[in-house]
Amino acid sequence: MAKKKTQTGWVNVYKYMTKEGIQRSFLSKREYALAKDKYTATLNDDYMALAIAVRDRIIERWIDTQQGYHKQNVKRVYYLSMEFLIGRLLGTDIMNLGLWDEVKKAMDEMGFDLEQLRDCETDAGLGNGGLGRLAACFLDSMATMGIAAHGYGIRYDYGIFNQKIVNGYQVEYPDKWLSNGSPWEFQRQEYTAKVRFGGRTYSYTDGEGRTRMKWVDTEDVLATPYDIPVVGYKSDIVNTLRLWSARSSEEFDFRYFNDGDYEKAVYSKVFSENISKVLYPNDSMSQGRELRLKQEYFFTAASIADIIRRFKVENSDFRAFPDKVAIQLNDTHPSIAIVEVLRILLDEEGLEWDTAWDITVRTFAYTNHTVMPEALETWPIPMFEKLLPRHMQLIYEINMHFLKSVAIRFPGDVDRLRRVSIIEEGDPKRIRMAYLAMIGTHSTNGVSALHSELIKTKIFRDFYECFPERFNNKTNGITPRRWLAKANMKLAGLITSVIGDKWVTETSDLKKLLPYRKDASFRKKWQDVKIENKKHFADFIFKSTGIMVDPESMFDVQIKRIHEYKRQLLFGLFIIAEYLKLKKNPSAGVQPRTFIVSGKAAPGYAMAKLIIKFMNSVADVVNRDKAIRDRLKVVFLENYRVSLAERIFPASDLSEQISTAGTEASGTGCMKFMMNGALTIGTYDGANIEMAEEVGRDNIFLFGLKVAAIEELRGRGYNPGGYINNSPALAEIVNLIDSNFFSPVDPGLFKAIVDNLRGSDPYFLCADFDDYGKTQDAVSALYANKAAWTEKAIINVGNAGKFSSDRTIREYAKDIWGLGA
Repeated sequence: MAKKKTQTGWVNVYKYMTKEGIQRSFLSKREYALAKDKYTATLNDDYMALAIAVRDRIIERWIDTQQGYHKQNVKRVYYLSMEFLIGRLLGTDIMNLGLWDEVKKAMDEMGFDLEQLRDCETDAGLGNGGLGRLAACFLDSMATMGIAAHGYGIRYDYGIFNQKIVNGYQVEYPDKWLSNGSPWEFQRQEYTAKVRFGGRTYSYTDGEGRTRMKWVDTEDVLATPYDIPVVGYKSDIVNTLRLWSARSSEEFDFRYFNDGDYEKAVYSKVFSENISKVLYPNDSMSQGRELRLKQEYFFTAASIADIIRRFKVENSDFRAFPDKVAIQLNDTHPSIAIVEVLRILLDEEGLEWDTAWDITVRTFAYTNHTVMPEALETWPIPMFEKLLPRHMQLIYEINMHFLKSVAIRFPGDVDRLRRVSIIEEGDPKRIRMAYLAMIGTHSTNGVSALHSELIKTKIFRDFYECFPERFNNKTNGITPRRWLAKANMKLAGLITSVIGDKWVTETSDLKKLLPYRKDASFRKKWQDVKIENKKHFADFIFKSTGIMVDPESMFDVQIKRIHEYKRQLLFGLFIIAEYLKLKKNPSAGVQPRTFIVSGKAAPGYAMAKLIIKFMNSVADVVNRDKAIRDRLKVVFLENYRVSLAERIFPASDLSEQISTAGTEASGTGCMKFMMNGALTIGTYDGANIEMAEEVGRDNIFLFGLKVAAIEELRGRGYNPGGYINNSPALAEIVNLIDSNFFSPVDPGLFKAIVDNLRGSDPYFLCADFDDYGKTQDAVSALYANKAAWTEKAIINVGNAGKFSSDRTIREYAKDIWGLGA
């Protein structure tokens, strides 16, 4: 084995961050880790060999980082999230190690295409969308900034489903992200935790004469941790994402086996391991809801056990727990962790209620991610009590103490007690988990300025009046490492050539770009990068769909989860409007556009799935109509995922952020578009408002009703039919859909869409349609002026610094986690 002398002695050359070291390591791993040579290795084998070679360079830093945390007994941040949409890791880890050029040279010399190897990696789709992607960005930022942090989640055997579009319809297939194994994870059998369900409780008197509770006769599941290293950007810091996998405490029941009942012999194993089998089951069935609750408690209980185990290594006094531990709840899903910590402090550590509750509240913080009250998570008490009887008792007690304090503060306000109670009356009664999260934490934050204001003044106004000091805003952000430096290397290189590379970790430096917006030669280089990105993406579209698109056309893009409030349907109506303009007048000055849509609908969400079919039907009509001479194209890209998003953002010209005002908590896709130089057309919703504040109202296209106007319109009775009748363009489009123009072989297919628009239109598409169209006309006029468009693109990137997740994490650390400035 080749070795090299250093000041500290002889070390393996494989550990060196050089082209030669990487090449030797690659060959060694392919032979000795995979038992392959150049004749037998598949492309996936070569990817695995490279990944393991890169991983080796992470491990030393990982061990050193964790040892440093232990020796210094630092305060740690624990980020609990049901979702971590980490995507592919090879490219990110190479970049964060500062190895991109060396790895590229090493692979080129050996005859390998690095991009081809990277494409072998399957996205780890351990999330549905923005929630999980935000969690992944936060982990990247915490490692880069040197914050002692750990992510905790579930190692789903099957992540978010793979989407195929068949005859225009979404068809779901299992996501087998582990089918070829993962080079990034390490099983930590020694830290397996036992998680309990069911059983019963009883009281007893301890040796000091105090009444205590025991939880017994439980059904136990084992939680086995798998660790994934999280590499900080050129910081030598490597944090940990720990994901829990469920397995049975009894692998095999010989009683049933000996009786010949083989199915029952393995029943316990199969039933237990279902907990971590699939990301978010369809919760329309009772069994689905129960499995979801089991998932939430499974990963939070295992995580809390792990956190306490680690705390006890260096500490013995639980009164110091909040000084060493900060637990951030990413939405309501992990909020049962509050009760779990309280249970352990009371039942296992023997603390008194007041002390235990004070420790719990000072340890936990809660991030809310929803604007819509109907989306807040609740659990039926009979189901909850059956699965977690001790936790139910504690929730009743938490509620009792809280309601007493509210009654004292607001005497005689009986209705307020009903409104703020954790227990929602009904049949059955339900537990309001967001209420538990606000009562049991010292901080509740929204994720955009508008969202945070809405939760204070509308959704959680009663709680804000109880705890005004707990409420704060932490506008979301994205990691510039993945979403600009790696995803858009050409643009990143151009930026670095004029302002240096400090912006990768200090995005405020992007403001240094602003003077260059007036530099014609720089604008030309910017345009060259964009057209090159668009040509590259056009090739990808053709290979993926067979559709040829014009890179010179405007790439007008809406990519996100398919939901009515996100208003993909409004985008579809505009596409039809542009199509009809050309049909009526083929020489009309319609800006050539390629409309790009991508996103998945929840399997049980019928209207969202119908919208996917509708968009594909519109695409079929537009793309086949030779009369419009390819001036418009519509592309629906199937199976939206992180790696696909990384292809789309660099090529995009226009970002569609058109959700109904007051429905999107923040959104981070808008930030990724902005950081890649796309201009935004959007409503007064989520982070769009703060983006407008940063770039200036003249450099973003805002339209539509604001929150107050929507509330006023809803209050006096919204009549979408009136808006349709007053808009000739919209009336023509709705009638065209109703006439089966887009569904000639399946009459009535889109009747539900037409009825929705004419009847209730709950997300105000009809009210916003005309203003949307006028604003799109302004977009087209600007795009025709390449110099002016490019200038605004540069202004957008130059002012994108606020939307780095580094800034967000810095605010969490200072304001919530107590880690100083």
